[in-house]
Amino acid sequence: MREIAQDEASRLYDCIRELSEYHNTTSVNFKGCYPINPYEKTLKSFEVALANKDSHIAVTEIENQIIGFCKVDINGTSGKLDYLVVKEEFRGKGFGKELMDWAMGVFAQNNVMHIEVKVVDGNPAIHLYEKYGFKIKSHILGIER
Repeated sequence: MREIAQDEASRLYDCIRELSEYHNTTSVNFKGCYPINPYEKTLKSFEVALANKDSHIAVTEIENQIIGFCKVDINGTSGKLDYLVVKEEFRGKGFGKELMDWAMGVFAQNNVMHIEVKVVDGNPAIHLYEKYGFKIKSHILGIER
């Protein structure tokens, strides 16, 4: 596992595409609504956030292929676990935990006291976050038109 540089953000395309497909099958209420933004726009926002040092992104690779990544955002003592993705064929092998450990370490190193993560309703990954002490703080209702 390693942190990536700004010019590597485009290599995350397959992971965010697969995440959208996954959300389209697991979302309780919004199947078919993903991605919310075009992938290229999301990847460009990653580049900008890395350049501005607002975010950190770590990847897990096998034979130079990215199989998962985690993106964290830090703003003072507040942090957001923005993305944690492991490609389906590699789930259940500890890669999500490895990325989560990295994220929690980055938060600790930056004295982050308040951390949030949003999880699509229906995504069983919520159990991973709960193992790290995350609890449901609110329910966010939405509508897609």
